[in-house]
Amino acid sequence: MGISYGPLPASIVLEQAFSSRIKRLYCSWMLNIDLEFVSRLVTAAPERTARSLGYSRGKPAADSFLSVHHDVGKEMEESLEIRSFEFDQLPSATQFASQIESSNIPAVFKGCIKDWKAFSNWNPTEGGLDYLQERLGTSVVEAMLSRTAPIFYGDIRRHERVALPFSTFIGLCKQHKQKMYDGCDDYVEPELHRQVDSNLESPSLLSGDVAPQQLYLAQAPIMSAENEETVQLETLKEDIATPAFLETKKLAAINLWMNNAKSKSSAHYDPHHNLLCIVAGCKQVVLWPPAASPMLYPMSVYGEASNHSSISLENPDFSIYPRAEHSGEYSQKVILHAGDALFIPEGWFHQVDSDDLTIAVNFWWRSSIMSSLSEHMDAYYLRRILRRMMDREMNQALAKASSADRERLKRHACEIHTNGELDSMEHDLDQSCQKQDLKGKEPQQRILLQKIGPCSLQALHDLVSLVHDCVNVADINQPMQSSSTFNSELNVKNDNGKIMTTEMFHLEDDPIAKILWTLEPHALQEVFVVMAHNFPRTLEVLILHLLSPVGAEVLTRKFDDMDQKTSEEDRKKFYQVFYGAFDDQFAAMDAILNQKELFALQAFKNVMDKYLGEKL
Repeated sequence: MGISYGPLPASIVLEQAFSSRIKRLYCSWMLNIDLEFVSRLVTAAPERTARSLGYSRGKPAADSFLSVHHDVGKEMEESLEIRSFEFDQLPSATQFASQIESSNIPAVFKGCIKDWKAFSNWNPTEGGLDYLQERLGTSVVEAMLSRTAPIFYGDIRRHERVALPFSTFIGLCKQHKQKMYDGCDDYVEPELHRQVDSNLESPSLLSGDVAPQQLYLAQAPIMSAENEETVQLETLKEDIATPAFLETKKLAAINLWMNNAKSKSSAHYDPHHNLLCIVAGCKQVVLWPPAASPMLYPMSVYGEASNHSSISLENPDFSIYPRAEHSGEYSQKVILHAGDALFIPEGWFHQVDSDDLTIAVNFWWRSSIMSSLSEHMDAYYLRRILRRMMDREMNQALAKASSADRERLKRHACEIHTNGELDSMEHDLDQSCQKQDLKGKEPQQRILLQKIGPCSLQALHDLVSLVHDCVNVADINQPMQSSSTFNSELNVKNDNGKIMTTEMFHLEDDPIAKILWTLEPHALQEVFVVMAHNFPRTLEVLILHLLSPVGAEVLTRKFDDMDQKTSEEDRKKFYQVFYGAFDDQFAAMDAILNQKELFALQAFKNVMDKYLGEKL
């Protein structure tokens, strides 16, 4: 699609040179960012950057960028609620694929596997341990050994993988079962010492004294499509059956999970869709959608446990992980009993508590989205998804400022009007206007302050006052030395006489950005037209030297909103007046673009920190 550029805010002579410059800047931005997104993955991002600087494409705008804001907690209530299906309501393969799997929302299937042979044969209360020992006693399995039991962390630095005969593990389960049935409070768990079995090529990795509850048979393969040689428990396939609604899936793995004592797994997500089936015992599963991952502080994306949360289960430190204190607000909890199954979509964080002697089998398969992604498109998808997340981060940063700010401004303006303060305010502005360097301006070009509304007048007064308070008046009267890199020698100070920084990213920290945010589009247009005619040096200082990253983002969004509500002719006139106030229009454009991109850069850093565990 070709890109058309609207008229530029200067003379015909400047227009061609300026258009060429903007086209280079914007096309460079387009090549890096503004590609059409794949509809099944994301929604189209609003096209706003060129237009929000005063230049538009040749087609209508998308919905206002300001209106896009999603609250994860609200989404949890409205669209991510886990559904439950009774045994007589189990879906067909087609229904599961089209209505459940495609939604990427967990679902519980009650009594789903009660017809498995394993449901009765493996039950520890009905001789299931003896049955399993007889079937697999000579097999060698790998178990997790945790020094922090009953908590088992996925980070390899916090657990070991130890090899031991399956019969040894079953023996530990029998010992724990006997303890539970005896109900002896003073019962001491037997210690498991270093095991050496003649069937092992090398000794077990068990070292020192290990208590039985420190072992957890996790992810012991019954079937593996990628690593058939690692399958240890293939015999158990005879006792289980793939649920009918998964019959069309190409399974990646089937695993056995078995603990002899109560255990807790750290919060993590899987890179595959998962059906967790409870054969015996009980599990409590707490789930968070992928969008809530910032609350869980995922480990570094390049780490060995990148799919695990950094939060400690036994003693979370909220001073280090403050967002984690609110993680419960974004979670859902389900309790699974023997015979139940839980669909856990890929990317959903889950933390599992298992009761004593709980046995489970899970099925993993690749999602249709991941299966259909072509490897040569990965870089494109990565850039598009990152950009979408950046946009959401920026929206959420600005959404913290509510419409109450606008109402407060309106009420204040009305009070000023009622109390007769308008005359005083207009007098102050007239005095400021007389100090400006307006040589060459015709009297009729000066817009009468009485023609703008109370809100606009209040905002104008506040902006002019802020600029004059921050910058020496003598400096304002001097011509601006335009520079796209902001190497100005102006003394920019706040009310306390301290040098101000324009590297602000939070709306609540920036009084200029807050004023711009509260103005309706027509009011903002009024303010800038008056400033361009009557306070050109003040406007120039505001844009070139006091506009922060968040201020530039707010300004361009307001321009975008303004463009949607005005005719092309009115837009052209406005931008001619606005940019015409600058000695160097290129510098004005660069100032806005540079600060806007700094805001986007901070959003990018936030995304990397929240979702990928990377602090840049």
